[in-house]
Amino acid sequence: MDLDGVSASWSGFGMGEQWRAQFDAEVSFANGGGLRTEGFRLDIPGPEITDDDLAALFVRHLGLLMVAEVRINAKMIIEERHKGGRSVSVDQPASARRLVELSHVISDGMTTLPGWPAPRITDWLTFAASRERYAPGTEFHVARIDMIANTGTYLDTPAHRWAGRDDLTGVPLSRLADLPGVVVRVPSGTRAVERLMLAPYEVAGRAVLLHTGWDAHFGTERYGAPEAPYLAGDAAQALADAGAALVGIDSINIDDMSPAAGGVRPAHSTLLAAGIPIVEHLTGLGALPPSGFRFTAAPPMVAGMGTFPVRAFAVVNP
Repeated sequence: MDLDGVSASWSGFGMGEQWRAQFDAEVSFANGGGLRTEGFRLDIPGPEITDDDLAALFVRHLGLLMVAEVRINAKMIIEERHKGGRSVSVDQPASARRLVELSHVISDGMTTLPGWPAPRITDWLTFAASRERYAPGTEFHVARIDMIANTGTYLDTPAHRWAGRDDLTGVPLSRLADLPGVVVRVPSGTRAVERLMLAPYEVAGRAVLLHTGWDAHFGTERYGAPEAPYLAGDAAQALADAGAALVGIDSINIDDMSPAAGGVRPAHSTLLAAGIPIVEHLTGLGALPPSGFRFTAAPPMVAGMGTFPVRAFAVVNP
């Protein structure tokens, strides 16, 4: 099979001019089934391409979703001019401009992370108490909230993981507001979001939102279960290499929190080291199209804090 190659790879390679790969591929999908090709030819950036990078190029070129594994066989590098590229579009514009809420409600006593302190919302100044301060008929209410920063839907900045890095005041608005977004649909029952699941998507400069459906368990004991979905370390590295602007997930953590993980946090470590903010505990991602929307998750500018709740939302244009 000799099809047009891609113009540039998802993993950040530049445009090649002289090299193509010929190979056989066996594809397994996370939701079942498979695909086999023989003698497939694809434009590549150079002769030293690895099987992993070739697999990512292949998945993106065909626009394959929910790929669990690609096995490359009989690979042969050919010095041959590129046949020209074609883009892979996943845009499905909505019928009318709309705002989509992507945040959980913060309420008194709610649970975000099982075992972590709940917020307490009280009155600091009641309407009744304020009357003595103002003219007759004028009254105000001022509430008070006591909470840890990791409450509800919140943003992680580099300072959350790395001492001395940017906190809430240091992350630019260009990383938080009005970002072009892309939604990665994760098959039900999938734990680890691997690199190949991300390969079909253009992520450079975008908010990459992982839709696992785990938000259905928010506020329950199930939410913190060991089988909660997460982003694998190699996938986090691929997102960093490709220049993602922000990464979000609708699960309890972007890393594996199961006891088997041993407290290692590769997704946090990699993304935040690269200056890529993380939004955890998103909800409502099922209401978004795969792309063609703008995403915002901006916290207040509080000095010395690495995390804080956000009002995350998307604008979907017609």
